[in-house]
Amino acid sequence: MSILDRFTLTDHVAVVTGAGRGIGAATAVALAEAGADVVISSRTESQLAEVAARIAQAGRRAVVVPANLAHTDEVAGLAQRAYDELGRLDVVVNNVGGTIPNAFLDTDVAYLEEAFHFNVATAHALSRAAVPLMLGSVGEGRQKSITTISSMMGRTAGRGYLAYGTAKAALAHWSRLAATDLAPRIRVNGIFVGSVMTSALEYVAGNPGIKQQMEQATPLGRIGEAEDIAAGVVYLASEAGKFLTGKMLEIDGGLQEPNLDLGLPELHP
Repeated sequence: MSILDRFTLTDHVAVVTGAGRGIGAATAVALAEAGADVVISSRTESQLAEVAARIAQAGRRAVVVPANLAHTDEVAGLAQRAYDELGRLDVVVNNVGGTIPNAFLDTDVAYLEEAFHFNVATAHALSRAAVPLMLGSVGEGRQKSITTISSMMGRTAGRGYLAYGTAKAALAHWSRLAATDLAPRIRVNGIFVGSVMTSALEYVAGNPGIKQQMEQATPLGRIGEAEDIAAGVVYLASEAGKFLTGKMLEIDGGLQEPNLDLGLPELHP
């Protein structure tokens, strides 16, 4: 086996949440190009159809499941859908999530709980449903892995990101704890994502001043691409990453402290 063969996922079956656009779409296509069939899910069916067409171009099968992934029963059901339609389950990518930046005094308990639910509870629901099916999917050489998509705001501080950063930090530690629980049969890792140009970032990056702040704060001098993250997922899911579990990759262009001015109101006595 050559070193490049380690990055393949031939005949694996993967589930990718939030796969209609951005990092999720790029990840689903990358997994297909590496040899996997993919169950893709998000809210918008038309977006999923476009991603499914790209997966077909790579010569792999796509199962399209439009769903509201904020509902834990719907996201958990993706695991059985993969097993029923594709005959096995090897790879789970917990990508769905996100929370809009908010001032501290505007972040009530319900807002914080919603952020935790959307970013952490959904990942747990899918993974918990997937594990028995992954353990029951025999096959020599097939890696069993779960990858979570966290954020650099889960490892650093930034004004306005209390709910989002807290949830993403919890997701990262969930990954470490789950890795311990599921070793050695299933590997669990994650990615701390930096500033990546997706629709989710448009809320802040649509402001030219903030976009420039992001670029200047990033040592590599640019905002990342969704494919930068997708490549990391393929590494973690494939045999190339078979000696990694409980780890968080930092794919962020070297960004350490964002210090972005989002124009949020300041506290005054």
